[in-house]
Amino acid sequence: MATKYERIISDCRSRNVLWEDADFPAVQSSVFYYQTPPFTFQWKRIAEITSNNGSGSTSTSTSNSNTKPSFLNENAEFDVVPGKMGDRWLVSCLGVVYSLRNLFYRVVPADQSLAKSLGIFRFRLWWCGEWVEVLVDDRLPTINGRLAFMQPQTSNCFWASLLEKAIAKLHGSYEALKYGTRSDGLTDLLGGVVKCMPIGPSDTSDITLRPQTLKDQMSTTCIITCLAVKNSQVQKKNATERLSNGILINVNYRLSSLDKVETVMGDTVQLICIKDTFSSKPFGDKTNFHGDWSPSSKTWERVSPSERARLLSKLNLGEFWMSFYEFVQTFTTLEIVYLDEDTASDEESLKGRLQNWKMKMHQGQWKRGVTAGGCRNHESFHINPQLLIAVQEKQEIVIALNQHTAVEPKVIGFTMYMWNRDYCLSECLQKDFFKNHVSFLNSDYGNTRHVSYHTQLEAGHYVLIPTTYEPAEEAHFTVRILGTSTFRLSSLETQTMILLDPFPALKSDDNVQKIKSVCQYEPVYMQLADENKTINCFELHELLEACLPNDYIKGCANIDICRQVIALQDKSGNGRITFHQFKTFMVNLKSWQGVFKMYTKEKAGILRAERLRDALCDIGFQLSTDIMNCLIQRYIRKDGTLRLSDFVSAVIHLTTAFNQFHLKNYNQVNVIEVRLHDWIKSILSC
Repeated sequence: MATKYERIISDCRSRNVLWEDADFPAVQSSVFYYQTPPFTFQWKRIAEITSNNGSGSTSTSTSNSNTKPSFLNENAEFDVVPGKMGDRWLVSCLGVVYSLRNLFYRVVPADQSLAKSLGIFRFRLWWCGEWVEVLVDDRLPTINGRLAFMQPQTSNCFWASLLEKAIAKLHGSYEALKYGTRSDGLTDLLGGVVKCMPIGPSDTSDITLRPQTLKDQMSTTCIITCLAVKNSQVQKKNATERLSNGILINVNYRLSSLDKVETVMGDTVQLICIKDTFSSKPFGDKTNFHGDWSPSSKTWERVSPSERARLLSKLNLGEFWMSFYEFVQTFTTLEIVYLDEDTASDEESLKGRLQNWKMKMHQGQWKRGVTAGGCRNHESFHINPQLLIAVQEKQEIVIALNQHTAVEPKVIGFTMYMWNRDYCLSECLQKDFFKNHVSFLNSDYGNTRHVSYHTQLEAGHYVLIPTTYEPAEEAHFTVRILGTSTFRLSSLETQTMILLDPFPALKSDDNVQKIKSVCQYEPVYMQLADENKTINCFELHELLEACLPNDYIKGCANIDICRQVIALQDKSGNGRITFHQFKTFMVNLKSWQGVFKMYTKEKAGILRAERLRDALCDIGFQLSTDIMNCLIQRYIRKDGTLRLSDFVSAVIHLTTAFNQFHLKNYNQVNVIEVRLHDWIKSILSC
């Protein structure tokens, strides 16, 4: 079956037109969605841009290029600049991917060209837990005829400008990229899990990086990048600031290998081979690094010619050596991208690593009132999704939580608990467990798309709980867990069942005062009742209007609840109930109100949706996530709360549904066979 890309190509070819992307149109809102655009953008196709600029160069650089415009030139140096309004963090990420050619071609298929494209280009990006193909046309936003965003300096290769547009399309607009980070970019482009690690002492750690740490990381299928992070107040338009030793600030360099060299004085020096992701030049006069062990450094005089030759023979294009001491003095942060074994198999430089990361993934949702319980500071924490990790042997584990939103992300994080009982867990941990147990680990919380944590786990069972910081915040999410050995990941669920009778019949030893208080309504009841001393839903409505006090319980005097009460108690099918049945309902209504009050302490008569599960549990219902989702969709109000009438209606609804099921559950195996006629009758009775 033809792909969408192939169908578009065929259609454009048959009609002899260039493709225009209706999903990401060439309009102002595709550039700035929330803010008012500071410029009027003109959308131009690449052919128009290059022809207008004569020489073909699209940047503001003073160096002209006579290179013919192309989509991609494999021999060209990485020369992408952010342009007037582009994002430097994304340029840095593209430099890393461009230096990993096999992974680069996963994102940027090389079988594309400007001449044969018919205006359509395709890219592959990791998005919401999977690789997705993104199609864009070649209309790009310009200002005064020049590209407004990412662009080549001299190569006239437009893959980066088009890839930036594909990323903007996924995010909804170019403006949304302003809120992106390097971690976001590396995740989207490489499909890995990104972990940030300070190189020197920081606010969260007083440990300085050691060579063994790098060796341990480089034994696994991961990409290690390093940055010199500085807060520069002023930067030239298309220039990136450098340190005194020539290292670019706020740009990802890639670590290639480690080595040791013995000087002629007998000293041993730890060296790190670093790839300049913006350079493809051989080690020599054009190497941008100017510190010790650079081409012009006299440090080389301290080693023998054979050692010098050995070290230089290990360098690929764009690489140079740096001492570990200068490394920790120069760079401030590591950004490590852990790749699962399937993704890593595409990259030649990762073959032969001792350990491959094995990945398990779970996709879920935080839904208000159902699974959005907030962090462990909140009493509704236990309603969050719960994942069971079964670790067979001691191993390194990387946990990553990703929310499926780019603009206005929620504050997210996760907590893990150890399950050290002898039996395997199959259902969600209940509220009391979290009151009585201390968490095993806690991630940082942040309003970012990604939160990750690297740890070592002993064999055993662990319960992972991904959350938003505040309850009632909704988002879809993906949890990825990478391990160096065998482990299992499964989702825990609550089994639906009745714990207590939610609608008990009246007994002689029941609270006499409650029954007595209901008996005072008998004269009004008799005035409304027929000759058989029964009432229907309309008469019940009048009775409740007359009997219920003028506070929030008065909301239960509505015709829908009255219909439910009749359907629940009417056994004869005539749509009427007796005074005894009325008393039973009123006593239970008072009991339900008491439970409702327990969960509405802040504001009388208003129940927050995330407390509904606990309130229903006190009534006697233990409900699965799917059933809670159905209840919330039916009863939640616009402000995310429920009133007593909503709560009572939900209780009666559930009671009727359970009663209908148990009438047909002859074998007591929680599975029934039902005819269509009976099924429809049961549904209409609820």
